[in-house]
Amino acid sequence: MIALKDILYKVTLNAVVGSTSVNINTIDFDSRNIVKNDVFVAIKGSVVDGHEYINKATSNGATVVVCEVIPEDLIDGVTYVEVDNSSKALAIMASNFYGVPSENLKLVGVTGTNGKTTVASLLYQLFKNAGYKVGLLSTVKIIVDNTEYKATHTTPDSLTINKYLNEMNDVGVEFCFMEVSSHGIHQNRTEGLYFEGGIFTNLSHDHLDYHKTFAEYRDVKKSFFDLLPSKSFALSNIDDKNGLIMLQNTKAKKYTYALKNYSDYKSQILENQLGGLLLKINESEVWTRLIGNFNAYNVLAIYATAELLGLEKVEILRLISELESVSGRFEYLISDDKITAIVDYAHTPDALKNVLETINSIRTKNEELITVVGCGGDRDRTKRPKMGHIATALSTKVIFTNDNPRSENPDIILKEIEAGVEPQNFKKALTISDRKQAIKAACQMAQPNDIILIAGKGHETYQEIKGERFDFDDYKIVQEFLKQLQK
Repeated sequence: MIALKDILYKVTLNAVVGSTSVNINTIDFDSRNIVKNDVFVAIKGSVVDGHEYINKATSNGATVVVCEVIPEDLIDGVTYVEVDNSSKALAIMASNFYGVPSENLKLVGVTGTNGKTTVASLLYQLFKNAGYKVGLLSTVKIIVDNTEYKATHTTPDSLTINKYLNEMNDVGVEFCFMEVSSHGIHQNRTEGLYFEGGIFTNLSHDHLDYHKTFAEYRDVKKSFFDLLPSKSFALSNIDDKNGLIMLQNTKAKKYTYALKNYSDYKSQILENQLGGLLLKINESEVWTRLIGNFNAYNVLAIYATAELLGLEKVEILRLISELESVSGRFEYLISDDKITAIVDYAHTPDALKNVLETINSIRTKNEELITVVGCGGDRDRTKRPKMGHIATALSTKVIFTNDNPRSENPDIILKEIEAGVEPQNFKKALTISDRKQAIKAACQMAQPNDIILIAGKGHETYQEIKGERFDFDDYKIVQEFLKQLQK
């Protein structure tokens, strides 16, 4: 049990009805989880307004309600706390409830459209290999030192974040690397956290179903850096046109990285092949098994971050040479028939373009590049024709198929993708709605030395159709079909 007044520390209060000296059991924003002596935080979400469930929460035993509007009918023995923003209050309360765990380790946030998972996951791997106890909060997984948990969101809710950070404190974790999504920033999930540093990877077309305009999307990302304290570092990719914008108003120490522009951390690609990259970082050369221009940026961000966190340059270069690729990020296999299959999470126009340009820069052009791609349902529709255009412009053959249609009609999604194909590329494209059959067709089309790219789902092991999740793993499926063809 903990006193309510202790978890309200640093929360801006508009009004309080009742006592803040009461002891509480735990905090939750889901009325179904509330039991006796709990705090219920009523949050106005994009779909559900938690204020409608205050009565349910109090009937389940809530002794404290935190809300933006105090209800007219008050219940004796319940303390009501009015705040301007419930989600921000929840984040600060969650941090206080768990003893402000982010202060007891070095927490680094990674934000941007593409590269968040790769940078955060590889930093975890690098520091782990350097002998430290490390934590990871990513799209793919949550790791507390050596214990893995399944991730459900890019940036978990603030209660979950602080719960895992507290677990990290308990086992002596020194560094934690965390993906910070625009949704997470906008919904105040990172409020109350103490960041040692922030990394900006890049910004391109994504999440406009949520943010409505690109400017709003950019400004939400920027707000993460605006709030960093002076003792932190802000590391930004200034080859991206928004890279310097991220640093405009931050109090943190500013550092830049780039392949093209003058910067604090500079890299040059010396060799780029299917086996990896040879890079020159500042004045040192390093070989990495990671592939492609976009990974040159990721490796540079990792190098810079490791140095800013105190690792020695020579040690960082050695550790970079040992890094292994992240699940579903340019993950590839080569069949006995010399067919290369690449699985990548590329689900935005820019990410798809990067992956295809990387493959085209490596291949000899004597082989076919067969791309299997779709777009998710209930998400930004404006990117669909762009994905269709990019896929057909940069591949020799393309199969449009389902991604996660969710509640949308898959045929409508596919037609919107097809709308972006230019007349000269019509002959390159065909549509196979069933994703498994689309992958099978790509494998049957492929000849020795050809390359198959399966884009959009990457690490995901499911397909979401009409509210149901079905087992589906691009990597396993393409591996299985290529094996069958070899028999």
